[in-house]
Amino acid sequence: MPIHPRSFNKVPQVTLTFWLIKILSTTVGETGADYLAVNAGLGVAYTGTLMGGLLIVALLYQLRQARYVPWVYWLTVVLLSVVGTQITDALTDGLGISLYASTAVFSILLAVVFGLWYRRERTLDIRSIVTLRRELFYWSAILLTFALGTAAGDLATEALGLGFRVGVVVFGCLIAAIYVARRLGADAVLTFWLAYILTRPLGASLGDLLSQSQEYGGIGWGTINTSAVFLLVIAGLVTMISLQQFNSKEKS
Repeated sequence: MPIHPRSFNKVPQVTLTFWLIKILSTTVGETGADYLAVNAGLGVAYTGTLMGGLLIVALLYQLRQARYVPWVYWLTVVLLSVVGTQITDALTDGLGISLYASTAVFSILLAVVFGLWYRRERTLDIRSIVTLRRELFYWSAILLTFALGTAAGDLATEALGLGFRVGVVVFGCLIAAIYVARRLGADAVLTFWLAYILTRPLGASLGDLLSQSQEYGGIGWGTINTSAVFLLVIAGLVTMISLQQFNSKEKS
């Protein structure tokens, strides 16, 4: 089936609901990856292969849509979150690459994607994702933000010893500072991408705080309970958005 020509933006409006689902998705990426690889006993390699395959299917389906479809879009985001986490974990745990190195490398790769994207399209505004090329740039950047956010979050909470609770506070305060900067007139595109990157380590720190045992500084919900609760909330919010979108079409 050919990819539809698009005249509609393929990305949702940036609202409070958008950010809430994004943070929940990043948390699921952290706890879901940990559950599959460790608790379910699949291992990093098999989990990465499985989730990578599912991501390819979801992404291809997303690319075939003519416009923004909430459940397809957010399914792709959740899978990207899991795969981004797996990439960083494979480099750190499997290959022994330091979090300092992976954070630096992912930062450079993300800067390269942004540079190529801007050079070809002259904009990084997500309100203009109306062509296939822009959407491919967009999803490439999203994957790298998840990998970078995972590496940066682990670097802060583990390597630098901040811990999960402090990590949540620190990354939450950084996002709040970006919000204040935007309200004071900072560039909308720049502040969006900075906040988007930082929601990943915030979500990861929150996921670890909720799921890890008290012995390791967590609350002890466990990865399966945390993942299940957050997935249910995501499903509820996406359903609400889909109904609102449907009702809006009916009225028009």
